[in-house]
Amino acid sequence: MNRVAKIAIAAAFSSLAFAGVSRAESLGMNTAQGIEQTLRTFQGNDFNVQYFYNWRNLDDEDTGPRSAPQRSQSDVRAIQASIDANKSLAHKLNNDGVNIRNVVNAEQAADGSITFYVR
Repeated sequence: MNRVAKIAIAAAFSSLAFAGVSRAESLGMNTAQGIEQTLRTFQGNDFNVQYFYNWRNLDDEDTGPRSAPQRSQSDVRAIQASIDANKSLAHKLNNDGVNIRNVVNAEQAADGSITFYVR
């Protein structure tokens, strides 16, 4: 019986690990279209804001941490429009002192949280 219980417990822990992975939804969640859809429907409070540093510019290397790759102007405008479309998210960001026009990128982590990059 003890062996059966150990196997059952191991199976339960394994299924919990896979449940956490499914939260990430897909590898495309941070593509331009994926993040736009996420921002339009995001309802949580689990986000943070970081300053954007151009990871290809050596001058920025000493001024801050490495950042996400830069998006095209059309992708930036689409991200900003997605935030505007989500009034709840726009309000939360505004309350945190974030001007949506300064958001230049956003990425979703596997745990569902979002990092906004601003200039």
